[in-house]
Amino acid sequence: MSETAQQTSATGPRIVVGNDGSAPALHALEWALDHARAVGGTITIVRGWTFSTAPRPKSHTFGYVPPRADFEEAVLDDLRADVADTVATRGEGVAVDYSAYCGPAGTALLEASAEADLVVVSSRGRGGFRGLTLGSTTDQLVRHASCPVVVVRGARTSETERTRTLDAAAPTAEEQPSS
Repeated sequence: MSETAQQTSATGPRIVVGNDGSAPALHALEWALDHARAVGGTITIVRGWTFSTAPRPKSHTFGYVPPRADFEEAVLDDLRADVADTVATRGEGVAVDYSAYCGPAGTALLEASAEADLVVVSSRGRGGFRGLTLGSTTDQLVRHASCPVVVVRGARTSETERTRTLDAAAPTAEEQPSS
């Protein structure tokens, strides 16, 4: 199920972004939104889910198992809430769709890559072993996607933070060698 958040006339590259609700996934979304704005692209934010990982639907009551569509809507509600601030601050002028896929995230993104021009993911998500450089979903996607994949690693820094870091690393006048 997909839902369009903003409509624009953009006909540029179709960019798929994986999002599991983690902080690294939000950094990947920031990168994707900035890139989409620069190239006139559109974004589809994808979240894979299973019945065991999906939030409880509003229709859930004791003894009643809601239909699959209710679970999917609950996943979409969580996805929209997780990315709302990022889309609001970085997504101006970018068409954004949301997609919930019943199945593993890797499968969801691989299927979405067949219709995409670019897939953007973080190097790691919520699951797995913290010591690994790439999470299993990202590793699977890099190896098997039908289009180019961008792996966003770590937090983005603002230009001010980047300048402060560079200034702090530069030698002071007293430390500079004399000529």
